[in-house]
Amino acid sequence: MKIYVGNLNYRTTEDEINQLFSDFGEVKSVQIISDKMSGRSKGFAFVEMEDDTEAKEAIEALNETEFAQRNLVVNEARPMNPDGPRGDRRGGRQQDSRRRY
Repeated sequence: MKIYVGNLNYRTTEDEINQLFSDFGEVKSVQIISDKMSGRSKGFAFVEMEDDTEAKEAIEALNETEFAQRNLVVNEARPMNPDGPRGDRRGGRQQDSRRRY
């Protein structure tokens, strides 16, 4: 199961997150999301755990707990929107198919 971990301290490392979640079971992977331009953490990560039961226990135990001076937001990760994180980016008004002269 893939887990979203939000409101992370910007100095938190993947090893620290791995250690936190490994108390509940086997951690398959940890990925802190960083800004493409600056390389700085965006303050959230994804943790993947092998066993769904262990993952759910970790979510229940860690959500809204303090870690590195921040209250964590921990829940099951949602699938990414196919239009990207902000939806359709065309913006503006929808064009009417009929031309006006």
